[in-house]
Amino acid sequence: MSYRKIECRDCSARENSILGLCEVSELSSLSENKQCNIFKKGQVLFNEGNYAGGLFCINKGKVKIYKTGKDGKEQIIGFGQTGDFLGYRALIAEQPHSTSVAALEDTVACLIPKTEFYKLLEINPTVSKQLMKSLCLELGIALEKIQSLSQKSVRERVAETLLQLYETFNNFNNEQKIIDITLPREDIANIAGTSTESLIRTLSEMKNEKLIELDGKKIKILNLTKLENIAFQN
Repeated sequence: MSYRKIECRDCSARENSILGLCEVSELSSLSENKQCNIFKKGQVLFNEGNYAGGLFCINKGKVKIYKTGKDGKEQIIGFGQTGDFLGYRALIAEQPHSTSVAALEDTVACLIPKTEFYKLLEINPTVSKQLMKSLCLELGIALEKIQSLSQKSVRERVAETLLQLYETFNNFNNEQKIIDITLPREDIANIAGTSTESLIRTLSEMKNEKLIELDGKKIKILNLTKLENIAFQN
């Protein structure tokens, strides 16, 4: 669904994105040619296997990044939120998207045409360097995830997943350490690489140990240090 166009120079999300590295004068053409859309919860921004016509910048909202197996099950790779760019790997590699992206809540995202993206890379080398840095960081995270799935216990992986969600979705104005996103238990189990039953059992154990507090689907971290010790075997 189309959404009123937001001028990049006035966008509150710009300072949290790579567009914050740009001069206002560098954004005029991009701002004129982009398309802003609102995606309802569950709606897909782009699908794995499709070629990218541009990249998305999230103005507000949260999304999940995932792959779909042959059995139709999703494997959540990561998340995106306000200020994040999505789809630039496919554009740079000139390949189809390797993942799909769907809204976890109502999300406003701007689609930047690939011609405008390439133009921005040419006129602003700092943006190019930042994208290269982001790609390297994502590769490092992916390698750590592979190691975690192959070497850590379920309890360690669940603790690590809770820390990842807290770091990604922590409302820094909230000192209560609540993970500021509501995910089905199935999705959390998916991220941790375990069954839903094992996740529920592990969360219950952590609740009894007063490491976390459960309120419906909301999770509040009570002892961050102990969770870190479990996740990273300190």
